[in-house]
This record gives sequence, structure tokens and C-alpha cells, in this order.
Amino acid sequence: MRVSAQTAYGGGFDDPARAAARAFRAAMNAMAKPGEIRVLDQAVPPVPLSAAAGTLLLTLCDPETGVYLAGACDTAELRGWIAFHTGAPVVTAAEADFAVGSWADLQPIDRFRIGAAEYPDRSATLIVEMPALAPEGAALRGPGIEEVAHLSLPELAAFQGNAMLYPLGLDFFFTCGDRVAALPRSTQVTEG
Repeated sequence: MRVSAQTAYGGGFDDPARAAARAFRAAMNAMAKPGEIRVLDQAVPPVPLSAAAGTLLLTLCDPETGVYLAGACDTAELRGWIAFHTGAPVVTAAEADFAVGSWADLQPIDRFRIGAAEYPDRSATLIVEMPALAPEGAALRGPGIEEVAHLSLPELAAFQGNAMLYPLGLDFFFTCGDRVAALPRSTQVTEG
């Protein structure tokens, strides 16, 4: 159940060690199998953040991880919730390890770090809050996909351009309610 007004102290993991382990496994499995939609619902973050996006932030962020909150996600309640539960600092887009918001609010994506030749892992991961998430639309091919997977993406060109940067580039999680799917930079995206 979601609450519209919540303190920074609520909405975290009931059993932090077990919940974080389950959520981490689900997030890594989603990244390993691009386009596969999974349930991720261990957290209850302040609105407008979804349970899946909140669970990702609690699982993947710590005091060394910069978080950028885009558009409607940049609220005092959400800043306080992230600070209390993870200690992660809220930073600018250019400094972000993780960024969360709607696709429109995350634009332009070229302001996020894509890594460097020596350190391709020093790139940002974008958590894109979606109005819907379905196994239809864009065709995905690459590591972790047997033949082809489908996922409802907000557009194609940005993800096609991102894949051309490999091994550099951005990684993406797409969230909607308690659902999550991932799109690593190694995935090729074409029209479905």
C-alpha cells in the first residue's frame, strides 16, 4: 500500500539483510536477461517513486553512490528518504552514478557519464519510471537473450546510439509500479 505523505524513516526494508539480498539478485538477474520483467517490491518510497525504483535505490546505493533526482522525483521527501535509508548524496546529472525519473525528465541523456576507455564501469545507470512496462515493442538482441526479447521502450534512437558506444555507455532499469526490466549497454535495439 502506498502512502502519499511519509516520513523519511518509513518505507524501507522490513528485514534489511534478506530484502536487500533478494532485491540485488532480482536486479542482477534483470540486467543479465535484458527485457525480462521481474517483480521488485520490497520498498515503499515516497510518491511519486514506484516500489521497484525505490527498491533499486535502497539496494544499489550507499554513501559513496551519487544519485540524481530528475523532475518530479526531486522532492524534499524523496531526498530525505534516500539520505536516511542509504546515505547516498543527491548530486548533479554529470556526477550521478544513478539517476531516476521519467524519460522526459532524464533528457538529455548525454549529460550522464558513459565511462572511459580505462574504466568503462564508471558510467551512470538510469532508472526510468515508465507509465507501463510490457514485453512488446522494441526487439532486443545480445548477451543474455536466447534469440530475441521485446520490451516497451520510450523510444529507439537513444538506445541504438547507446549500444554503439559499447563498451562505454549507459545502463538502464525501467520501472513501473512493482515491476522492473533492464537494458544493459551491450543490448542491440531494433524496431519490433
